[in-house]
Amino acid sequence: MKRRTFVKNSGLAFTAGFLPIPMFSIKQKKQYKMGLQAFTIRDAMAKDLLGSLKTVKSLGYEDLELYGFDSGKIAYYGHTATDFKAILDDFGLSSSSCHYGFSDYLNAPKDTLRKFVDTCIKGAHALKHSYITWPWMAPEQRTLETFERLPDLLNTIGEQVNQAGLGFAYHNHDFEFHTYGENTGFDMILKGTDPSLVKIQLDLYWAVHSASKTPKELIATAPERFVMWHIKDMDKITRDYTELGNGSIDYSEMIPALDTSALEFYYLEQGGNFAENSIQSITDSADFFKRNLKQLF
Repeated sequence: MKRRTFVKNSGLAFTAGFLPIPMFSIKQKKQYKMGLQAFTIRDAMAKDLLGSLKTVKSLGYEDLELYGFDSGKIAYYGHTATDFKAILDDFGLSSSSCHYGFSDYLNAPKDTLRKFVDTCIKGAHALKHSYITWPWMAPEQRTLETFERLPDLLNTIGEQVNQAGLGFAYHNHDFEFHTYGENTGFDMILKGTDPSLVKIQLDLYWAVHSASKTPKELIATAPERFVMWHIKDMDKITRDYTELGNGSIDYSEMIPALDTSALEFYYLEQGGNFAENSIQSITDSADFFKRNLKQLF
């Protein structure tokens, strides 16, 4: 058969129903780094920073969420942001988020807050962070008046942070799930903030501990906003923190049911109540996580 005749007949064949096989793109599974909130080992890091980081790396942790930013010196743990980034690089660790002390500026003049946010941005850029995170409010600040004006404040900070090429997130504890007026603080934050400017770092422990909705239900209200998680277990009797696998939260059942479409980072954390000490706790939690939970992501 001549080439011209073959091409002509082939064209007729396609019009007769022989359509080309469609090419489907294979959706790649997200690759998450095993994260640790450094607040967990704050005592060990204060005594031996380099030794603690070496241990963290040896346990399989890859990414740290930091705390304790020094805005006056733009420093972390006594080292300038640039120097601390070099230390992390030497250990093969990264840092994608930090908890910054925004609650100290809740009632500050706008210019003062803006200057503080600028220092956070400089530190975050030096560390190659993806997110700047609001982590806390002091007990006396947890009022209806605060939650009524908090969304606008978060939007303002989020806009400044986003313009710098970074993400901004709010981290919950238990008090956000308390009712202020007619709504919970958490609902007031979600409804009053711009989803493009303010994301959520959901502490799964506190959600189980204090929210009227399950973590699955909370995330389902706005899946695109829940970009980070904190993972820690709950003591079966006291409901305090405990090492992963020792408590009452069944993460092996919970995690597969959660919407992870927006999830970028997760961090194991234990704020206290260590069975022995903080280093042993991150050791035990890492072991349990790698054996039972890491494959669920």
